[in-house]
Amino acid sequence: MFPLGSVLFPTAVLPLHVFEPRYLQLAEDCLAGDREFGVVLIERGSEVGGEDVRSSVGTVARIVESQQFEDRRWALAAVGVRRIRVSRWLPDDPYPLAEVTDWPDPAPTRDLGPDHDEITNLLRRCLGLAAEVGEAAAPATIELSDDPVVGALQASFLAPIGPLDQQRLLGAPSPEVRSADLIETLAETAEVLVARLALG
Repeated sequence: MFPLGSVLFPTAVLPLHVFEPRYLQLAEDCLAGDREFGVVLIERGSEVGGEDVRSSVGTVARIVESQQFEDRRWALAAVGVRRIRVSRWLPDDPYPLAEVTDWPDPAPTRDLGPDHDEITNLLRRCLGLAAEVGEAAAPATIELSDDPVVGALQASFLAPIGPLDQQRLLGAPSPEVRSADLIETLAETAEVLVARLALG
């Protein structure tokens, strides 16, 4: 397991610069095996040295590119592949370990097409406003997957919102709940960004 100060969603790319000794070992173990590890949000505490409070919902990441430097550091690129729930944290050996279960989204029970259209429009508005106030953001012309479930996951990752909001969206019990929550969150974010612009 690799606790981080950010949220990883399925389909999202995670660049990592690995230098802490225990995570160097994790990288080497993963590369020698199935190239997968779990990522969870650190809700309180630090990425370095332990003593953190970790979320119980995360994402499995698969390493797709790796480069090691002469001093043993790694530059990794991983992709989120599926949601997981942590059943139990185990003692570090030497890096964090946990028993986890896969937690796939249930199939939608209604047509999410209209939600997908609204999410796309709101996301582009938020990204455009974020750029106007000087925040680093993805281009407002970003294209989401045509699959509404995947598109909502992508929008949750790309939206200019905080990690606790992202964690709530990752942990949504269904695509319908995630889409409704995302629409509300994006609308509120747009209002805040408009107010910031008005204040200069």
